[in-house]
Amino acid sequence: MKKIKNILLLLLVCFTLGALTGCGEKNVEGELTDIMEKVYEKMYADVKEEERPMLMTTNALNPFEGATEEDINYQVEYAIGKNKIDYKEIVYSEPPMSSIAYSVVLVRMEEGTDVEAAKTAIKEGANPRKWMCVEVAEEDVIVKSKGDLIILIMVEDETLREKIEEGFDNL
Repeated sequence: MKKIKNILLLLLVCFTLGALTGCGEKNVEGELTDIMEKVYEKMYADVKEEERPMLMTTNALNPFEGATEEDINYQVEYAIGKNKIDYKEIVYSEPPMSSIAYSVVLVRMEEGTDVEAAKTAIKEGANPRKWMCVEVAEEDVIVKSKGDLIILIMVEDETLREKIEEGFDNL
């Protein structure tokens, strides 16, 4: 009986150490614009370059030369909605002009940030009606994470949305 207790105690110690040292997902390394390309890579692998939709990837924290703090705050709010999260970087990909609802956002969180709480804040703060004349249904707003990286997908086309999710899951 004492042997079983010792084995159980050893297993409990190992489990506790594993939980304390963090057996979570590894962070996805690299520039967010490069990661965005990787997310799209498989999706457009069999589509000719000239047939792909025109998408612009914008760094929300440096949207254009001479951007003021007010401009940056507007870009962040446009990308992820009104919420207070400790992000490090944000890029978003959208068509420059379009009549479809399409937005994919990558957010790298500051080290030590509660990613699950940030995902909830992004999901609640995202505006699926931010475009003129089009919108994404609330249930089609997807927020996922891998390590310190969060993706927000608001794409009305279900097939595209699923391919984007798959691209992110395969990072």
